Amino acid sequence: MLTLDGVRALPEEFETSALTGFLADGWGFDVEAADYAAVGGGSYHWVVNDLEGTRGFVTVDDLDRKPWLGDTRESVFDGLGRAFDTAAALRDSGLGFVAAPIPTARGETLRRIGPRYTIALFPFVEGQAGRFGQYDTAERAAVVTMLADLHQATPAVGSVARTIDLELPGRPQLEDALQELDQPWSGGPFSEPARQALARHAPDVAELLALADRLSAEVAKSTNWVVTHGEPHAANVMRAGERYALVDWDTVALAPPERDLWMLVGDGADEVTAYADATGHQLDQVAVNFFRLTWDLADIAAFTNVLRSPHRHSADTVKAYDGLTKCVATRDRWAALLG
Repeated sequence: MLTLDGVRALPEEFETSALTGFLADGWGFDVEAADYAAVGGGSYHWVVNDLEGTRGFVTVDDLDRKPWLGDTRESVFDGLGRAFDTAAALRDSGLGFVAAPIPTARGETLRRIGPRYTIALFPFVEGQAGRFGQYDTAERAAVVTMLADLHQATPAVGSVARTIDLELPGRPQLEDALQELDQPWSGGPFSEPARQALARHAPDVAELLALADRLSAEVAKSTNWVVTHGEPHAANVMRAGERYALVDWDTVALAPPERDLWMLVGDGADEVTAYADATGHQLDQVAVNFFRLTWDLADIAAFTNVLRSPHRHSADTVKAYDGLTKCVATRDRWAALLG
C-alpha cells in the first residue's frame, strides 16, 4: 500500500543520532557509522556498521502511518510486533528467503522509540531490488516458488500470525473525507488540490467502495487461508546472483493466497499453473479482483489521509499528490465489474 518510490524526508522530530543508543542497548550493536537510505514506501531506513565491520539494516516505523495494523498507536505496535515475530518464525522454520528482524537480547523483534515510532534491526541483505510492477521472467519464477513455499509453511506460524481484516485499511478516514468535500481542507499545501481531485471522482470512488463490499462478502467464504506476505512486488524482491530474498514483512498475515498472487498473474497462465502444481490451489478470480481493488482503494485512502493531515511541501507529499490523482481515476479498470 502507499506505493511511494521512497520516503525521502526524515520526520522533523527524529534524530539519526538517537539510533546509536537504541541499537547498543537493545541489540548490543555498537554503531560506528549510520547512513540514511531513502528506500521503501512507508518506513525510514539506515545502513549501519558496527566496530567489527558487521552491517545491519535499521527500520524505523511511524505508528500513525500503518492503518492496516490498527486504529491506535498501541494496536499498530502490537500488530507490527506480531508481523515481525511471524517473519522470524518463518525464517526459523527453514525459509531462508525471509528477511526477518534480528531479535534483541530479550528476544524482541521490535522496540518502541517514544510514543510514535518503533525500531527494528535486520541483517543487511546483499543484492539489488527490482522496480515496482516490473518482474523479469526469472524473478516471476522465483517469486512463485517462494510464495508456494511460504503459503505451505502456514502451520509454523498459525499461532502467531495475525489474520487480515477484509475491511479496507483507512476506510473510516476516507469516508470522512468524502463527507467533507464541500469545505476547505487546510492541512498543508496539497490539502486543497487533493480535495478538488477527490471531489472530481467522488462518485467513482463511492462505486468502487460498494464493489469492494460485494467482493469482500464472497472472499469471506473462502476456507483456504494461508500465511501471506501481502506485498510481494518486485521492489520487495532482492536478487543476488541466483539467490532471492523477500523483504518488508510488516504486511504478513493469514489470508487467501490471492492476496499475494494477484500481483503475479498478469495476462498469462504460466504462474497460475506453476503455483497450482506446487500447492494444489486453483486461483479464485473473485479474490484476485478483490485484492487488486483493495490495493487501489487503500492507496486512495492513504494518500488522502496524508494530504488532509498537517504536512509541508516535500518530495514525499509531491508523490502522495501525484499518486492520489492517478488512483482516483481508475474507474475504467473496473468498468466490467461495475456494469
